[in-house]
Amino acid sequence: MKKVGVIAEYNPFHNGHIYHLNKVKEMFPDSYLILVLIGNFTQRGEISIINKWNKTKIALEYGYDLVVELPFSFATQSASFYAKGAIEILDNLNCDYLVFGSESNDVKTFEELINTTINNKEYDLLVKRFIKKGNSYPLSCSMALNELTGKLINKPNDVLALEYIRNIRVRNSNIKPISIKRTTDYHDKEIDKRVASATSIRRNLNNVEKIKMVMPKISIDFIQKIDQEKYFELIKYQIISSYDLNCYLDVDEGIENKLKKTINEVNNLNDLILRVKSKRYSYSKIQRMLLHIVCKFKKSDNDLKLKYIRVLGLNDNGAKIIREVKKNINIPIITKYKKEYDDLFKIDKKANFIYSLLTDYDMASEFKSCIKK
Repeated sequence: MKKVGVIAEYNPFHNGHIYHLNKVKEMFPDSYLILVLIGNFTQRGEISIINKWNKTKIALEYGYDLVVELPFSFATQSASFYAKGAIEILDNLNCDYLVFGSESNDVKTFEELINTTINNKEYDLLVKRFIKKGNSYPLSCSMALNELTGKLINKPNDVLALEYIRNIRVRNSNIKPISIKRTTDYHDKEIDKRVASATSIRRNLNNVEKIKMVMPKISIDFIQKIDQEKYFELIKYQIISSYDLNCYLDVDEGIENKLKKTINEVNNLNDLILRVKSKRYSYSKIQRMLLHIVCKFKKSDNDLKLKYIRVLGLNDNGAKIIREVKKNINIPIITKYKKEYDDLFKIDKKANFIYSLLTDYDMASEFKSCIKK
């Protein structure tokens, strides 16, 4: 049977995700479904409103055979490194297809654009030129592509799709990318139909009647409160007390000085980010940076090597996948926590400890076996 991969945050799991998953099942009715799940913190540096174990329960309930976790060191980085980790996991699991949502829904164009960027000195020079003008790296890449091809890739899921395909190509992987047309705008803020963006749902959590329209009950039941005030206090303490903020991932180009100067002039996280953001440093990048500071995720920790695959949940089909893959894989596939894995898990343990301070997350769950359905 073929293995079909999906990469998702499910923050939270909603009707749009059900639509996407049903489409996958229609396209591949007799296949194993594998989910690379982003855990307790998201790619934009946000705190997940459903913890990773409960997201795993939802995923298994809706038909996934195997759920594995994208480690924190990949999950909370820019699109290129986020995609690198996820594709490497799926490739190690011998996945045949990757199905993702995208705004333009044009895999052929994505593949042509990737051909333009790989080993292209003109593209590399253009990226550097746009960065020197004060633009962020992702925007500079988009502008360089636009100048060379006339095509503008600036929608969030199109950007991710491009990076998925780039990493498939770089790894010389046999994974075949397949796109499903995204039905909502990621940046939508209001709920006005049966399918809404995760952003709009998070903004309307206090309106139970509205979110009932766009989320299954199991997902609503797992939503937890996040102590944003405590999170800001942790950020504030770490910024004020740290002698060298520059050692943490994403803290570059003297922005630590701006953080030190601004932290005592604001009263909440949003104001801090808005005061620090610039043309070069987007809201999301600063949000990730602050998360890395709080979790003490250092540049020296960021070797971008996939050292293990952690299984969060599986059914009998998922167990078959693991037994097959274990025969030829060079990194451990972990279904049950053991003391010997402490060093492998050290970055994720620090991050999930912070998560436990901000939610009702039980840190003891970090040391349990995977969920079996």
